[in-house]
Amino acid sequence: MEEKDAHLQSELGKRRRSLLGVSWTIEPPRNATPAEQRDCEMIRELLEDFTWLDDAIFDATDAVLKGFSAQEFSGWEMVEGLQLPKGIVWRDPAWFQTHPDDWNQLRLRDGSKEGAALNPFGWIMHKAKSKSGYLARTGLIRTLVWPFLFKNYSVRDLAEFLEIYGLPVRLGKYPEGATEKEKATLLQAVLSIGHNAGGIIPRGMEIEFQNAANGQADPFVVMMDWCERSMSKAILGGTLTSQADGKSSTNALGNVHNEVRQEVRDADLRQLAATLTRDLVYPLFALNGKSFQGPRRCPRLEFDVTEPEDMRDLAYPLRALVGMGMQIPAQWVRDKLQIPAPKEGEEVLVIVDKQAGAGEAALRAQGLAALAAKSPVQGDNNDAQLARLQAEVAPLLASMTDAVQALVMQATTLEEIRDGLLALEPNLSHDELGALLAQAIAASELLGMLEMEEGN
Repeated sequence: MEEKDAHLQSELGKRRRSLLGVSWTIEPPRNATPAEQRDCEMIRELLEDFTWLDDAIFDATDAVLKGFSAQEFSGWEMVEGLQLPKGIVWRDPAWFQTHPDDWNQLRLRDGSKEGAALNPFGWIMHKAKSKSGYLARTGLIRTLVWPFLFKNYSVRDLAEFLEIYGLPVRLGKYPEGATEKEKATLLQAVLSIGHNAGGIIPRGMEIEFQNAANGQADPFVVMMDWCERSMSKAILGGTLTSQADGKSSTNALGNVHNEVRQEVRDADLRQLAATLTRDLVYPLFALNGKSFQGPRRCPRLEFDVTEPEDMRDLAYPLRALVGMGMQIPAQWVRDKLQIPAPKEGEEVLVIVDKQAGAGEAALRAQGLAALAAKSPVQGDNNDAQLARLQAEVAPLLASMTDAVQALVMQATTLEEIRDGLLALEPNLSHDELGALLAQAIAASELLGMLEMEEGN
């Protein structure tokens, strides 16, 4: 099916390749001991060194269409004191059958009724559940076969329509008493004259040309479009991430369809992580782990499906909550923003603390010198302006926030906070703050005009 339908192959390729760019990690068990943490780090390093791991992940996603994907380890070998797989090979689904008494158990075909059992630590057997049911029904193959079949019929009908489109209808007339051989000769002439533009028929027979065959290809195209949209819905959960129809393809709706596709990707990753933990991480842990005591304390492979939060949307609420006294773990913020903790000795970003008075004096001196000499201002005027504004605004904001914070800390109910804020509002003057901001805006505009005039 994938080789015969370009749209089907493209949509399945999008879903399968989307898993390759997701980072993964090896997580230790809960309350891990130092030995378990060392084993976890060892397994992570081994997986990073496996050059075939990306191919194994991609081949495992073949189960999305067929319900399962089987990959066989090509043997194990001792390398530097560790038992490691030599490689892995994808196996055709035709090699396998289900057990007659358990339709969810895969076994190798060997000519027997029950088949041969799979060797332990020998396979990565991924089963993708697109819907509930027995193994043979969990893949998308049974859902996609119908639009695939209908589309192929429509393509065939369209090809036949295009073959005769514009050609006149040819009618052969034979006299009464014509033999079967004469009828066959006339029929052959009628069929071939459209392509060869010539032919011979017996005397007494004739060929008439009627109106040219006409019609439209729209019904065939509509059917093929419906089939392709149905495939996209089944595979990706939507249609607007595949193509735009010019009618319902709005940006907002496209974003919604893309979010649905991400949800489908995350579900695929969760199923794949469980398979890789069972069939790859556990064998490595059992054969090489110093802390191995059983499968319950096995490390697990996890894909990172979290999306980084918008810093602007998170920064202001955090500042307000921390100012109110809420204790927020720094690691939680790092996880939300996907910013790693700095390692020991690693350079970190810092805010340079400038004295407001020095910045103000330097700005005034540089500005006067520039106006007198009509020369460009040297230094970072924007930083000096910002330092001056921060120094002058800080006392005004502190007088407001201190009163509000004291009210919130003393209140016991939301009603007390509401009434207290209404009572404080007349005493909170904004005139001085507004005048200060107006001066800062005017100064920045003058500075910009000066820099534009000097060509900076």
